[in-house]
Amino acid sequence: MTRRILALTLLAVFLLSCGLTATPPPPTTVPTATVTLTPSSTPPPPATETPLPTITSTPAPRFSHVLIVSFDGLRPDAIAEAQMTNVLSLMQTGAYTFGAQTIMPSSTLPSHASMLVGTCPAKHIVRWNEYVPENGFAIGTDIFDLAHAAGLRTVMVVGKEKLRQITEPASTDFFEFVDDTDEIRDPFVIEQLAIQQIHQGFGLMFVHFPSGDLAGHDHGWMSRQQLRAYANDDESFGFILETLKALGLYDSTLIIITADHGGHDTTHGADRLEDMTIPWIVSGAGVQPMQLTTQIHTTDTAATAAFALGLPIPEEWDGAPAIEAFGLPVEAREWPVCQ
Repeated sequence: MTRRILALTLLAVFLLSCGLTATPPPPTTVPTATVTLTPSSTPPPPATETPLPTITSTPAPRFSHVLIVSFDGLRPDAIAEAQMTNVLSLMQTGAYTFGAQTIMPSSTLPSHASMLVGTCPAKHIVRWNEYVPENGFAIGTDIFDLAHAAGLRTVMVVGKEKLRQITEPASTDFFEFVDDTDEIRDPFVIEQLAIQQIHQGFGLMFVHFPSGDLAGHDHGWMSRQQLRAYANDDESFGFILETLKALGLYDSTLIIITADHGGHDTTHGADRLEDMTIPWIVSGAGVQPMQLTTQIHTTDTAATAAFALGLPIPEEWDGAPAIEAFGLPVEAREWPVCQ
């Protein structure tokens, strides 16, 4: 009996040393983590459902077309005196100021250069007031450069050949002037040319009526002859507006009405309110009917046109968009704009 117990004891010791009698450990279970999703940890949906936004440096265009109309030499007080009914109508339905300022000295070519290049003469360097081809063109990126580069059709219909020097021919799809002598024999040619170009389509168009300035130099500012010239130009402008409406372009067009300078006696260019003060009217869908409280400078014309078309505004421009006209808050700016 003792031997049997001893044998069994030795067998148990042997089996334990070999691990054959050890109870196998339970299988290791890897716990599954329970994740509670929060808004910040929710996985994004597939890219096809929610595409990433496109980052752009320019705002979306508010208008498909911009028409800038300059009545050469137009003082604000001449609008009512000349009974410019089409201009008055847009003024009543749009945003306007009779206290906008032009550059000094207020000459036709330098003033229009600042209007359309968006900079002061110190930058665009156009200080001459005659057609001098050897002087080249205004320096800087102008509104026509921007629009043409964006694929928009650009048009200039003007009464004076010297305005060609505002922008290079490559930036205008159509350019035409009425007479190289500044003696407009048929004032309705400008109207007819503008209407033809509207039919062909445009993104940016500039129309310049010279007759009021010519009459002012011949007969005096606010003379009966000058006021009649402005009345005739307003009538032509009315036919341009009717064409926009007939072609279904009116509601998608921003219209800016302004001038290069005013005048006194039979001249202009002095540091006088009559010479330096110009009207500035903007009209179009979404423009708030109001009298602007923002001080407007002629360089703001190019910037407002770029803003309306969704074009980038060059940093070197001295002008700023008249965003108050669109119901947007404005910031204070240094004045005067051009020294």
